[in-house]
Amino acid sequence: MAINVNTVYTTVLSILNKEQRGYITPDEFNKLATQVQLDIFENYFEDLNQQLRVPQTDNTYANRQKNIDNLISIFKTIGSTSIVYEGAIVSFTVDNFGTLFTPGNYTGIQGSNTSSRFTVNSVDPVTGAITNITQNFPDSGGKDYTTGAPVTITSPGGGTDAVISVDSVNDEDYFLPPNDVHRIGSVIFNSTKELQRVERDELLHLNLSKYTKPSDKYPVYLYEQSTLGVNGLVTGQPHIYVYPKTVYAKARDFSANTQFKVSYIRKPSNVQWGFNVNQTLGNYVYDQSNSIQFELDSTEQTEVVLRILAYAGVVIKDPQIVQAAAQGVQAEEVNSKS
Repeated sequence: MAINVNTVYTTVLSILNKEQRGYITPDEFNKLATQVQLDIFENYFEDLNQQLRVPQTDNTYANRQKNIDNLISIFKTIGSTSIVYEGAIVSFTVDNFGTLFTPGNYTGIQGSNTSSRFTVNSVDPVTGAITNITQNFPDSGGKDYTTGAPVTITSPGGGTDAVISVDSVNDEDYFLPPNDVHRIGSVIFNSTKELQRVERDELLHLNLSKYTKPSDKYPVYLYEQSTLGVNGLVTGQPHIYVYPKTVYAKARDFSANTQFKVSYIRKPSNVQWGFNVNQTLGNYVYDQSNSIQFELDSTEQTEVVLRILAYAGVVIKDPQIVQAAAQGVQAEEVNSKS
């Protein structure tokens, strides 16, 4: 069961107000609560790593490896990737803004390529000329575009077509994992085959022999947060590069996005104590419908409160609160690891 955000906030306020120590606003609390949840979440992985090194009891409830893994399991999930093909448009310049357009989604045509999609966000109210346009990258699915060549977007009202020039294209096929990936687990093809993860130097060695070289039967992947073959909107995002390249050739139908899935651990959602303002008294009133609860297990509630108090002591500049809360957190950690 998750921790209730209202219970934590009211507890923190009660402790702070008991000796008139101070007050933290809902906005301050939300920021502190989000940071505390992330602190505790990140500690799970180091705690699990430490417990893997020591013998464990057979008792299910006292097995620390299993207990920590149970805490992490809340964030375990699986999701689809998005394929970005070689030749997909990455950046462009508008040469002709056209006329008689309305806001909406459109297809850009360059020769026989008709799969790159754009969103017209706003137009001139008189002429219908495009005033703001963005590409639905990477979900546009375009491929085989060339730089410099014009791309035509047909006017829906029979006016002048819009024309853009391609400034840059993607020069290597890759997959983008789900946006909320925090730690990647496995890359799975067609729900049946797990791809082996390798490092780039390891891939070079594998390619030296026909016996170890990646194949359609035994593909591998790199997981890199780099700019290899990429620029524009997705620079610096994690990328999944699959080898051999024949895998992409077989995936050139757009069902490829659903064939490659990723098991992963997602990042916790930001905590939010939602509220309305009482029009008579002017005080904050908890609004559950506008709140985002802690995602940590209820067993973590004591540590959550203590850690928020420690941060709150810094906010209200009260060293005694910081010291008392820090000692409480340390005692909790010692007790859980001893």
